Amino acid sequence: MKLFKNILALAIVTLFAFSCKNEAQPEVVTSPNSEATTTTEVAKLDPNANYAKAEFTIEGMTCAMGCAKTIEKKMAKMEGVKSATVDFDKKLAMVEYDDAKVTPESLENTVTSVADQYSVKDMKTVESFTKDKKECSAKCKEKCANKTDAEKMACKETCKKTCAEKAKKA
Repeated sequence: MKLFKNILALAIVTLFAFSCKNEAQPEVVTSPNSEATTTTEVAKLDPNANYAKAEFTIEGMTCAMGCAKTIEKKMAKMEGVKSATVDFDKKLAMVEYDDAKVTPESLENTVTSVADQYSVKDMKTVESFTKDKKECSAKCKEKCANKTDAEKMACKETCKKTCAEKAKKA
């Protein structure tokens, strides 16, 4: 009886050991177009083009990943768009585009074509994006912090000129 139990236990262990090895391994497939698309899009940008910057509010977004990222990707895929960023929290879109290929109206049409619930408000062409201005002024505050009042005034003026020059270059 003891021999029968040992043989039965050995048979069960063997059965489980060999049955697990027959499981199919998941196949990992990499899309061949994922890297090629990025390279192609960068190649399409005209270095001699006149790039404009637009900022606008997008109403109707309900989530960061589903709404904001989808809109951002749609705008980024447009021919002539250099960069597109959508900030869900601020409901703000910032797009840099070739003004010969893209118009503010085409940007608005792209946003509204994603879903009927989205609408564009307060579209304006800007010299530099809001976040660029904030980053520059934050650096200036840090730079001018430990100075006397007279030095702070001069430092702030210098920073404003520097930020304005950077905005024109961008």
